[in-house]
Amino acid sequence: MINYFIYLLACIGLAYCVLIGIYHYWFLQLKQYVPVQKQTPQIFFSIIIPARNEAIFIEDCLKRIQAQNYPSHLFEVIVVNDHSSDNTGSIVEMMKSSFASLRLINLSDHVTGNINAYKKRAIEIAVAETKGEWIITTDADCAVLPDWLFNFDQFIQEKDPVFVAAPVMFSNTKTWLGLFQLLDFMSLQGITAAAVAAGFHSMCNGANLAYSKKAFYAVGQFKGIDQLASGDDMFLMYKIKKEFPGRLGFLYSDQMIVTTAPMPDWKSFFNQRVRWASKADSYSDLNIFWVLVLVYLFNAGLLLGLIAGIFVEGIYPSIAFILLLKTIVEIIFLYPVADFFKLRPTLWIFPFMQPFHIFYTVVAGWLGKFGTYQWKGRTVK
Repeated sequence: MINYFIYLLACIGLAYCVLIGIYHYWFLQLKQYVPVQKQTPQIFFSIIIPARNEAIFIEDCLKRIQAQNYPSHLFEVIVVNDHSSDNTGSIVEMMKSSFASLRLINLSDHVTGNINAYKKRAIEIAVAETKGEWIITTDADCAVLPDWLFNFDQFIQEKDPVFVAAPVMFSNTKTWLGLFQLLDFMSLQGITAAAVAAGFHSMCNGANLAYSKKAFYAVGQFKGIDQLASGDDMFLMYKIKKEFPGRLGFLYSDQMIVTTAPMPDWKSFFNQRVRWASKADSYSDLNIFWVLVLVYLFNAGLLLGLIAGIFVEGIYPSIAFILLLKTIVEIIFLYPVADFFKLRPTLWIFPFMQPFHIFYTVVAGWLGKFGTYQWKGRTVK
């Protein structure tokens, strides 16, 4: 029985390593986007920022958008205040006097009673109020670079997509928890860039997205996925991918990286990861679904093997070898990704984080399917 388990785990591990190798190959094919010929900015962007209790971050986020190297008459910002109990709304109101294109929508004026997908509803309400033909979404705790809008404009004019994903990264707090989140998220972003550019997955992050308003309405907005608390980004991307094949893009440029703060403590970290995992069985994109199954089974097998080693003599050498192989393959993948995000000095800690990464992947995946989580002061099933 033990030999069979080791053999099965080795086979799953081999499949996992091959998958990471494919992502590595795709990532190496990426070239940083530079406009072929700088064109006059033309696109009017409507930037939507759902915000719930973001008083700490919202002012800096808006000031960075206000300072864009982009004509001020070609963008607007709509903040949707999602029932904040702090002074998020009043900060936005205060900034309107110096930010002519800034508007505030209070979700409480449109939504009564409890719903499961507040963020999706906030985006739908805001889109209905927009002036532009292109929507950009980001989060209230995010920081954008000066040429963020300019590069979106140039990419869209040049490539003619209807949906554009772009990179996101956590800021480096240099704490153990912060570094763990940084490396974990960096691997997800590397896979996203590689797989989307290759046309394989519909993966993205709602903190840095642009899509055509016509495409948003053509796929029925969030209809069919509006019962899910999470997934305002990837599920929408998949709907648009089906309706507009070949017209999705990933804007691979270090001038497009949007940074956001990592979770400040272990409780909020686990709640975030459980929230992410909660939508795993709802993916219509079967490529993503089966990749998630493979990743979960591999990590669950490693965790089971580590536990079984306490009681079964002689199992640890095999588990250690498989774990070593996993670590080597992942580090090879992460090297160019870390170079892109200018985070290579953080890679030294990656091998030491493997046991916790395995544990949290298994636990968060289980709770995402069978448990509940707290997010922004709300309990979500």
